[in-house]
Amino acid sequence: MNARQPAPGGLALIEDLVNTLLDITTGEDALDRAEVRERFGVVAGGLDEARELRESLRAACLAHAGHPPHRTVTPLGQLLARAPLRVAVDDRNGAASLVPVHGASLAGRVAAAIAEARGGGTWARLKACEAADCHWAYYDRSPAGRGRWCDMAVCGARAKMRRYRAK
Repeated sequence: MNARQPAPGGLALIEDLVNTLLDITTGEDALDRAEVRERFGVVAGGLDEARELRESLRAACLAHAGHPPHRTVTPLGQLLARAPLRVAVDDRNGAASLVPVHGASLAGRVAAAIAEARGGGTWARLKACEAADCHWAYYDRSPAGRGRWCDMAVCGARAKMRRYRAK
């Protein structure tokens, strides 16, 4: 949808997952396609859980941008509590990371990515576009961390034009 660089590290997984809802107004959903579900490791019967996780992540991204949730969602912490993590320590250099206890479930990978990003100070930079008909996830690379739209040329321009016409 936009020309922004993808989020760094594990946040790219979260950004990609949130952006599987291709059109918030029509409900067009890339998770309806088998190849997309496979890419995220969504197993048969896990589609509803993946969508629930996606929308809770979108609400967190909206919160990072200072906006209320787009709708009532299951709290993200509650969803991620189902995906316990363990500490893995690299024997070569002593580096520690969190990894999913039960293999590479989507919720486990998301939880590990959030923990890594939180530790690196980048979690709050993953935001959702403030345009009500968009809410696309993007990584805010602006120096002050005050980005508002996924794409200034599209959503930003529309918002500015609406404000201008309202004057």
